[in-house]
Amino acid sequence: MARDIIIGLDVGTSAVKIIVVENRKGAELHALGTAQKTSNGLRHGYVIDQDATSEAISNAAKEVERVSSIPVKHAYVSIGGVKLEALKAKGTVIVSRADNEIAEDDIKRAIAQAESNLSRTANRTIIHRIPISYKIDGEIVLGKPIGMKGEKLEADILFVVCLSQHLFDLVKSVERAGISVDDIIAAPLAASYAALNKHQKEVGVVLVDIGAETTSLAVFEESSLLSLEVFPFGSNHITNDIALGLQISLEEAEDLKFNYVSDNQKRKLTDVIEARLDDIFELIGNHLKKIGRSGLLPAGVVITGGGANLSNLEEFAKNALKLPVKIGTPAIPLKIHDKQINNPKWLVALGLSIYGSDVGPNIKISPILRWLKSFLP
Repeated sequence: MARDIIIGLDVGTSAVKIIVVENRKGAELHALGTAQKTSNGLRHGYVIDQDATSEAISNAAKEVERVSSIPVKHAYVSIGGVKLEALKAKGTVIVSRADNEIAEDDIKRAIAQAESNLSRTANRTIIHRIPISYKIDGEIVLGKPIGMKGEKLEADILFVVCLSQHLFDLVKSVERAGISVDDIIAAPLAASYAALNKHQKEVGVVLVDIGAETTSLAVFEESSLLSLEVFPFGSNHITNDIALGLQISLEEAEDLKFNYVSDNQKRKLTDVIEARLDDIFELIGNHLKKIGRSGLLPAGVVITGGGANLSNLEEFAKNALKLPVKIGTPAIPLKIHDKQINNPKWLVALGLSIYGSDVGPNIKISPILRWLKSFLP
């Protein structure tokens, strides 16, 4: 019997991370190998150099093949960037059946109607269509309304969109490295599959991913994605601030960011780091106010990404957002031989693999990917 192998590929600004997972029926997922290679082909999450990006992906794939003895021919791939965003729209349709019973086709028509009502879609591609709520004849219903009866169906839909050119460049870079793309997942959503459990998503939680040059957040409530936003600041900005403030090289600053040498040094670094964190968490706090969730998410804040390894970050975030805070770790049973997977910077790659295992081997390539691949050599 063929092995159920799922591969997650996180193409980040500072590093390409790849994980090979095996889904063994009746048991936990087994992580067979990981690899990480420096990435020089992206800025703020965008591909600016396809050759460099493809080379980093190829190098990471070769390394994980050596570690896991599994050939990397296909993968689930994350997408980020400061123009990754969520747009809301409503769609309303008249139920088509004579007996007023709502069918799958009615839901599809309502989502299509919502999509047609979107604004700001120029040069953007929709990568996720996520129902937030439904109404039948003006009354909110829980879950999917298939089989219920009514004359009018309303759908409130969250559309996750990204720049079309960035999506094209990313897929082309992966394909040039000899890897077929199984699906594209928004990076914050991918991280949520690994870092958040069902209860957190039900009661309300915000996932904050501090990457190299961006910080993204995804807010969940009642098991649905409520909001998604990406800010153009990340842990590399902290490194730059340290280098300028202490007049040292970027390499020394990156090392000091996570490894203080003396108490005196710690005081200086804390001032520099917290000044930048103030900016980042002010943006997060303002967004939560904007969507009416400031201080109102019982499951609090879960922080992922490489920046989550900053010292005292939990306490800082707790004071800034007035919510409980924890650093993200895998929220599912996982057999691992490589302990580094517990590092929060691996949660996007791991989440991609979890998504792939849930979807299973019968996944169909989306129309977006079919369209993109028609342009690839």
